[in-house]
Formats: sequence, C-alpha cells, structure tokens
Amino acid sequence: MKFEMPYELVMGWRYTRAGRATRRNGFISFISGVSMLGIGLGVAALVIVLSVMNGFQKEVRDRMLSVVSHIEIVSADGGALEDLAGTLQQVKLNNQVLGAAPFISAQALLARGEDMKGVLVRGIDPALEPSVVDLRAGMAAQARNSINQGLSMPGIEALQPGQFGVVLGLDLARQLGLRIGDPVTLIAPNGQVTPAGVLPRLKQMQVVGLFNSGHYEYDSALVMIHVEDAGKIFRLEGPTGVRLKIKDLHEARSVAQQLAPTLNAGMGIRDWTQQNRTWFAAVQVEKRMMFIILTLIVAVAAFNLVSTLVMSVTDKRADIAILRTLGASPKSIMGIFMVQGSLVGVIGTLGGLLLGLLVAFNIDVIVPALETLFRASFLPKDIYILSRMPSDPQMTDILPVAIISLLLAFVATLYPSWRASQVNPAEALRYE
Repeated sequence: MKFEMPYELVMGWRYTRAGRATRRNGFISFISGVSMLGIGLGVAALVIVLSVMNGFQKEVRDRMLSVVSHIEIVSADGGALEDLAGTLQQVKLNNQVLGAAPFISAQALLARGEDMKGVLVRGIDPALEPSVVDLRAGMAAQARNSINQGLSMPGIEALQPGQFGVVLGLDLARQLGLRIGDPVTLIAPNGQVTPAGVLPRLKQMQVVGLFNSGHYEYDSALVMIHVEDAGKIFRLEGPTGVRLKIKDLHEARSVAQQLAPTLNAGMGIRDWTQQNRTWFAAVQVEKRMMFIILTLIVAVAAFNLVSTLVMSVTDKRADIAILRTLGASPKSIMGIFMVQGSLVGVIGTLGGLLLGLLVAFNIDVIVPALETLFRASFLPKDIYILSRMPSDPQMTDILPVAIISLLLAFVATLYPSWRASQVNPAEALRYE
C-alpha cells in the first residue's frame, strides 16, 4: 500500500517556501525568514546564557567545596563532641561517606602590628583533611606565584601539633602583608579573668602555609591551624565537629537526613547547600529572571508569525476558495496554515538549538578568539575569580527552551489560521 502524506502537510510546506516568485510573495517569504531567524537567535541566546550561568555556578561551587565539606556534624552548644570516636565510626557505616575529619571552628582576631582583621579559625587534622576537601594544586601554584615569586609554598601539610603554625587564605595574607615565615598574633575571644577585668588571650603564631581556593569569602577570612593547637587556644577538650565528604555532592541533603537519626543528642547536622543558602538562592532567582527576559525575545519573534500568516492568508484567498470548492473543509484550511506557521517555528527552534549548543560547547575557544580580535579582556583576572568563560549546557534547561519556543510558535498560528478557514469562496473569487 502506497503511503500518501495528508495534503494539509504538503500544502503547508509549499506555502512555507512561498511558491510563486511574485513581489508580494517574495515579501511574505522575507517576513517569514525574519520570523524564523528571530526565533532561532532567541533560542540560541537562551541556550548560551543559561549554559554560561550554569558554568559560573559550577565553577564557584567547586571552588567553594575546596574549603567547605559536603556535610558537617557539629556540637549544638559549640563545645567539644562528647563521643568523637563513636561518631566517626557511625557515619562511616553509610556507604555514601568517602571521608571524615574532625575539626574545631571558632572566631578570633588576627593581628600584625596595627593591622587587625576578624577571621574564622578552623582547627584541622592535616592527615585527614584532604579526605574531605580538595585544595587543588593549581590553586597552590597561583598563590605561590603571587606571594613568593616562585618559591615553594607549603600548605596544610606544614601544620604540626605544638608548633602553633597557621595557614592563611591568599587574600587575607595580602591584606595583612604576610608571607610564609612571618609572625602573626591570634587573639581569642575567651579571655582570662583577672582583677583588672577580662583580658583577651593572645597567642604568637607563625605563617607556615598559604592556600587559594579561588573564592574570596574564604580566601579573605579563613585561617587553618592544627586541631590540637586550636583546642589549647580556645580551651576545648576536643573537636567541635566532623566534616564529611560523600560520593555525590548533589545527594548531600538526603545523606544528611539519613545520618541525622543516628547521631547522639546534642548534635546538629548541615549540608553545603544550607551553609551557602543565600548565595544559591540568589543565583537561582537570577537564572529564573534571565530565562523569563530572554523568553520574551523568543515570544516577540514567534508572534511575528501572526503578521506573516495574515499576509499569507490575504495573498492565498483565491487558493483557499478553490480548495473549498473542491471539497476542503474549514478544518483542513486551518490545518494548512497551522502547518505553515509551525514549520517556521520548528525550523527556527532547531536552528537556534544547533547554534546555541555549538557556541556553548566551544565557548572556551570562541571567547579567547574574540578577546584577541578586539584586544579586550571580558573577564579581567584582577576583578573576577574566573579568568575564562565557563559553560555547562544541561538538558534540564535546553528541553524547556525548545518546548516553550515550539508552543509560542504554535499559539501564534491559531488566529490567522482560523481566519483563513472563515474565508467565503464566493467573495474570494468575485474579483479573480
């Protein structure tokens, strides 16, 4: 049996190509092409912008997780954990947990001469800390070049118990003018009570290492010392919490919920999304607003189809009348022009997706080429934490873009197609 396409599809495709080479038909074809191009560029812009925003979010998140663990278990009262060994043993029973390390967290002042800055002090075990965070070698190399002019730069492995060494963030070291080997004073808030009043506890320490996570919030305020030294300075009998690394960082919230019932009373648990809730909420709002704004561009282009189809219906009134006299129903006439408009939307959407994905997957090549061509830097290294344009196309963004574009194009065809189905054959043929 020979398969025959519905004539509505055939006629719709023929009208899309603007059959006759008349001046009016050529103008309609031009308007149709503009609508198609507008839809394609709008879709491409959406794909590229959302991919770049995903890339920025991924880069910042990865840099943040180089100093922030996936999950933290902390003492509710801020004191030392009552059963550290039991807690470590319990959390490791979960097959999602890859590493665990104890820590002490406290706030203090760091002073050098007259310069003073509030810092977050983290007491760590240098042997276990790499199992929960990743201070990457590339970051250390950048810090080495910036601070020590090529000299070797120790990191957290330089921390030794009883030596009272300190490892600083790169930006914090710059602000205080510190280099490796310089002395620095740590001022703890839990002071000593004397007849003259409460005096702050001062401890002379030495800078033994630097780190650069690439995230300013931590590089400018985080100080790491050995966990035993932190216990002595802050008068704690042991670590105040345990940091965990899991297999899939996106499952941190569910793993935390699984671990919560197994913990002793007086312990709290939080995952990395809760520690940075404000930042991630702001990024999601920004991404959502960009999606809405750029979707309006696609909507404007899609509704250009209305004028294209209205002009096409006016031009094809004689054809419509002939089809009606040959037995075509109003529904079939409406279907012809819906096919014509929908094909413009489909071609424009597919072209936009291809262009957007082509740029998104090759943005690391395109942007440097544009910077070289225009002799400009889109991401100056001294201003932004990233020196290259990241991109991370995700199907969860691309699929809604395609669906919305196709729906807008389809909706734009409804009214002109309905008007075409209402053409009176006798009136249309009167002056032909």
